[in-house]
Amino acid sequence: VQLQASGGGLVQTGGSLRLSCAASAGRTFSTYNMGWFRQAPGKERDLVAAISWSDGRTYYADSVKGRFTISRDNAKNTMYLQMNSLKPEDTAVYYCAADGPLYSDYTRREYAYWGQGTQVTVSS
Repeated sequence: VQLQASGGGLVQTGGSLRLSCAASAGRTFSTYNMGWFRQAPGKERDLVAAISWSDGRTYYADSVKGRFTISRDNAKNTMYLQMNSLKPEDTAVYYCAADGPLYSDYTRREYAYWGQGTQVTVSS
């Protein structure tokens, strides 16, 4: 599985961005759990949001609940992260990742496949 993230950029506090992650997984994309991770300078890479392959359940880190929305379009082999009400502390490199196929735990941190990161910078 190859992943390509896009959509990062520079935005002011309170602004919005939409990240996309295009996957080259053929018709098996729908069997992969998908997640967005982020890593700020000097910090560990953290799971921000995830969506399960089986029933579309979602997970969000407490820091982004109510502001970020993860979604997927299996017909387009694409995952999205809509980020609203952005804060300076959201500044990080955001990575999309896939895990599976057919794994049950979509919130584990050891995802198998990773895309390149996309930089998100929120200015104060």
